[in-house]
Amino acid sequence: MDLMTSLPIPAPVAPGSELPLLMARVASGDRAAFTLLVRQLENPGLRLADRTLGDRAGAEDVVQVALSRLWTMADRYDPARGSVEGWFRRIVVNLCLDRRRAVRSLVPIDAVAETASDAPDPLESALLSDRKARLATAMEKLLPRQRAALAMFHGEGMSMAEIAQALETTPKAVEGLLGRARIELKALIGPIGDE
Repeated sequence: MDLMTSLPIPAPVAPGSELPLLMARVASGDRAAFTLLVRQLENPGLRLADRTLGDRAGAEDVVQVALSRLWTMADRYDPARGSVEGWFRRIVVNLCLDRRRAVRSLVPIDAVAETASDAPDPLESALLSDRKARLATAMEKLLPRQRAALAMFHGEGMSMAEIAQALETTPKAVEGLLGRARIELKALIGPIGDE
């Protein structure tokens, strides 16, 4: 008998299907389960927060607070209301929106100069740098919920339903947020390229 044919083949596990079980263990105070949960949620949460805030240090702070809330509020998670990932994204987005409201009233937004590129074509590098700076400046002028919706849709590739869950709204409202954000970005950025 061949050794490979005698070993049982494990059933495929859908990505994220173990997360509700980990959440139940976290709710009972299991630190090892929390560590496993952090490993799965931290990087996606950091990408989302970074794209929403446009500030890596602020994004790291937001994710730490979100993970802390995940630990302290694990018993409030209800699998009937959505996935663990969706619940965590909602926490991250809400913290980002809160942070943007607080920071907006305190700190003026300055454009960050791009560093020189090693690209062989200086003109293309300058145009790319200009596009990035103009987009970043325009994104800062959007309403926080519009910016979050754009970050989730274009940056994270999330569906309308997932974004709606994270923003606690409807997919139709998300379509409206994205549409208004795109129109406003186009007006703020103006023509890009050969002007």
